[in-house]
Amino acid sequence: MLLVFDGINFSEGAFEFAHGLNEKNPVLLTGVFVPQVDYANLWSYAGAASGSVAVPFIPLIEEEDAVQIEKNIKRFSQLCEKYKIEYRIHKDYYDFALPELKKESRFADLVIIGSESFYTNWDIGGPTEYITSALHDSECPVLVVPEKFKFPENNVLSYNGSESSVFAIKQFAYLFPEFVQNPTLLVYAKGERDDEIPNIEYIEELVGRHFPNLTIMKLHLDPKEFFSVWVNENKNAILVSGSYGRSSISRVFKKSFIKDVIKDHKLPIFITHQ
Repeated sequence: MLLVFDGINFSEGAFEFAHGLNEKNPVLLTGVFVPQVDYANLWSYAGAASGSVAVPFIPLIEEEDAVQIEKNIKRFSQLCEKYKIEYRIHKDYYDFALPELKKESRFADLVIIGSESFYTNWDIGGPTEYITSALHDSECPVLVVPEKFKFPENNVLSYNGSESSVFAIKQFAYLFPEFVQNPTLLVYAKGERDDEIPNIEYIEELVGRHFPNLTIMKLHLDPKEFFSVWVNENKNAILVSGSYGRSSISRVFKKSFIKDVIKDHKLPIFITHQ
């Protein structure tokens, strides 16, 4: 698992989630400390570095930022050793080897990002703009974690009949067997009251085998406007969502509803795409 930090900000919430996972099932945790550069272009740097296009100039990190990064790396190491978590650390960030991050996500099971501390120093476009880039370009699922949360005791699976939403549910079940026994709500949201849940017999067969404590719900509300309010009422839950970014989550769960949930900083959110 890749635990990605904005170099000068240490996300206690993101680490705490990784710690909770390790308590249930030991993991290999790689700490990645992103220096203070133009984050909006972070993933495009990665694309250029892996191809024939010349890599654009990337500004050097400030000396005081480098000192803070070193402190955060030390804290990460100490916490991993305290909780007996097997870990690795990127130590070549001075040369900005982090364009490899996108490639590294191809060989990882999960990327974990703290939704509040990540990119807090960048105001243009807001933090969700940068998180959006990470979610779209990561080649493995991404877990976005607020600083304060309760470790999940309930699962909320967003479903809209799309391939992406089904893929996300399966990936969540495969990656987190420790969560499948939790009470699980499969939710389909659409404004029209007479709309049937797509392929209900198939999704019930699939999800019911993975999540034995399953409830299926159809919400009669506009997900773009009200879903974030509704989902935040589910205490101690984790939200599972399909694709984010250019390959939108289709007509029902569009990217705007995920952006609202991320901004609220209430629930961990598991997001993936094919």
